[in-house]
Amino acid sequence: MPEIRVGQGFDIHPFSDDPDRRMVLGGVSFDGPGLVGHSDADAVAHAVIDALLGAAGLGDIGQRYPDTDPAQAGADSMALLADTVAAIRGDGWEVANVDCTVVLEAPRLAPRRDEMSDALTEVVGAQVSVKGRRAEGLGAIGRREGVACFAVALLQRDGTLA
Repeated sequence: MPEIRVGQGFDIHPFSDDPDRRMVLGGVSFDGPGLVGHSDADAVAHAVIDALLGAAGLGDIGQRYPDTDPAQAGADSMALLADTVAAIRGDGWEVANVDCTVVLEAPRLAPRRDEMSDALTEVVGAQVSVKGRRAEGLGAIGRREGVACFAVALLQRDGTLA
């Protein structure tokens, strides 16, 4: 009997005042202010990483890629995601799918949603869906102070490997 596990991930980053900082979401660069973070601050990739690690029982993004580690400064989050996928596969897990909800007022994700989904799917090796939602003016996200992302991952492995 195959074993299945579900993991939930969340990440949030404020917008940066640095005009040279680029915004990256789901491995795709967007126009507009970048996000504050130790790495490239890709909140979508970070939420996916946390969902995958949680489902596999391998800790969380802060344990695996601490923001106190100088080696992680400016890190490409899609490379961190690829490393995470290799780790969970090394533990006998395969990704069945991942679903993400990105909450932000701007930029609009709809014109680039498929590009984000394709980039994430390529790295994860399973379908990753991306949905954009607005905060309708409520709270810090609604005031355009940052971006939040929720992700849910489903992992499976053959029961003979456990």
